[in-house]
Amino acid sequence: MDIKEDVAQQYHELIELRRDFHSHPELGYAEYRTSGIVAEYLQKCGLEVKKLVGTGVVGLLRGAKEGRTVLLRADLDALAIRELNEVPYKSLNEGTMHACGHDGHIAMLLVAAKILAGHRESMCGNIKFVFQPNEETAGALDMIRAGVLEDPKVDAAFAIHLWSPLESGKIGVMAGPVMAANEEFELTIFGKGGHTATPETAVDAIIAAAAVVQAVQAIQTREKNPLDPTLIMFGKIQGGTGRNIVADQVKLGGTLRFLYHNEEQDKLELKRSFERVIEGICRVYRTTYRLEYIPSNPALLNDRTMVQSVQDAALKTLGSDQLVVPYHSLAGEDFAEFTRKVPSAFYFVGIGNREKGTDYPHHHPQFNIDEEVLATGVEMHVRTALSYLKD
Repeated sequence: MDIKEDVAQQYHELIELRRDFHSHPELGYAEYRTSGIVAEYLQKCGLEVKKLVGTGVVGLLRGAKEGRTVLLRADLDALAIRELNEVPYKSLNEGTMHACGHDGHIAMLLVAAKILAGHRESMCGNIKFVFQPNEETAGALDMIRAGVLEDPKVDAAFAIHLWSPLESGKIGVMAGPVMAANEEFELTIFGKGGHTATPETAVDAIIAAAAVVQAVQAIQTREKNPLDPTLIMFGKIQGGTGRNIVADQVKLGGTLRFLYHNEEQDKLELKRSFERVIEGICRVYRTTYRLEYIPSNPALLNDRTMVQSVQDAALKTLGSDQLVVPYHSLAGEDFAEFTRKVPSAFYFVGIGNREKGTDYPHHHPQFNIDEEVLATGVEMHVRTALSYLKD
């Protein structure tokens, strides 16, 4: 089996698929067109196909002989971002964009499924190709609850993320916690409205909110061990109705991110510190508050043995161990839910190329992919799956 030749023969289709998905981005749990194309493609490859949680798609490839079952995952959803790229395959859905690489993930896994389906007669075991909706808002847990790890029972899992902070031509992988636990929050600070000419008759929610944003930064720089990465970030702030009106409330939203080994205890301590500062600031500024947390994902934990499989496959794919580097990030990833159920490896395939303009950060309106790297992702999917089933 010449894997590189198999991938090369599918290269043009790979690019066409990615560009089609990029042109038609869909938000989480609304990936109707995308999942329809995915299901039809997998059926043409001869896989057993079923839908889960609305727009999720699972394709099962059964090998000629019995054996273990490995899961390969891609994510389907796009983001609520207006694309600023001027490319022929620019988003046709105004205000929605594939700004995180998921379009490439879908295309890579589809082509990998096609290649692997052509070699089922030599396979021992099964491969589940999972196309998961709503990754940006933690859809993996819904897939697990719907039985994606059963019938047949999944023994291990792999996933790829195309990654612009990593240089094109490199693969980043390491054992242990590699992506952060993420707690999203909504904070509302309540004051008392009034006229900006007589601030003493009102209670200003804006000045309290500004103080909270500044004060909580001391938690990550003064209370936490600098060797335990911690990020408190505000992504939105809304308050006030007029330039001469004292705002009676301000709404803030953001994330707490952390990469600890003692996750549950440290998460509890971080949340306590966060609320302690908020409570103290609100008391100083005579305001009150409401703090709510939105369920998100735990830290993503890579299994050491599975990581070794990725490293072996990467050496064969890239031809040099100098291009395989340890890497982790404080971004969140709901593949973490799979890593809590079965031995797993999640790894990064670099797409960062300044000359091609593919070094913009994820979730940027000019994010784009170095498409030459997509073939590397396909080859990695094929090699890791076959290696796991063979071993």
